[in-house]
Amino acid sequence: MFDTMTITKVAGALCGALLILLLGKWAAEGMYHAQSHGEAAYVIEVADSGEDSAPVEEVNFDELMAVADVESGAKVFRKCSACHKLDGTNGTGPHLDGVVGREIASIGEFSYSGALTELPGDWTPEELSHFIENPRGYAPGTAMGFAGLKKPQDRADVIAYMQSVTN
Repeated sequence: MFDTMTITKVAGALCGALLILLLGKWAAEGMYHAQSHGEAAYVIEVADSGEDSAPVEEVNFDELMAVADVESGAKVFRKCSACHKLDGTNGTGPHLDGVVGREIASIGEFSYSGALTELPGDWTPEELSHFIENPRGYAPGTAMGFAGLKKPQDRADVIAYMQSVTN
């Protein structure tokens, strides 16, 4: 069936493949193991996340609303306009015209998630700010997939813009 020369070639090919595999493994270990590279040349300082860190400065939301810029809020609202409208019609999300002062989850023709229907009260500027900052943190289980607006001034601006729109 097989002569000696064919068996020798197959055995040589297997040994060669094994040798290439072992050399590749040795080279990869040399490149990717950080312990073998010695001490880091440049260390990036990271703030300690312990309890000793400085407290986060509280922002007076009334002051932010007093200096809120409606035009800037219109620009920020573009992020919201993918799902929300200001003309009284619902999109993927409920319409937001007249939302400030309105009861939470009160648009009858919109199907809210259970997380929002269980929230009591009205959408005050402060409540809207907390919700817009982190929707899933404010109402765990909400269907709203937006990550949130982290800057307090952006939240104040967009709330001022929504207050300025009447239908």
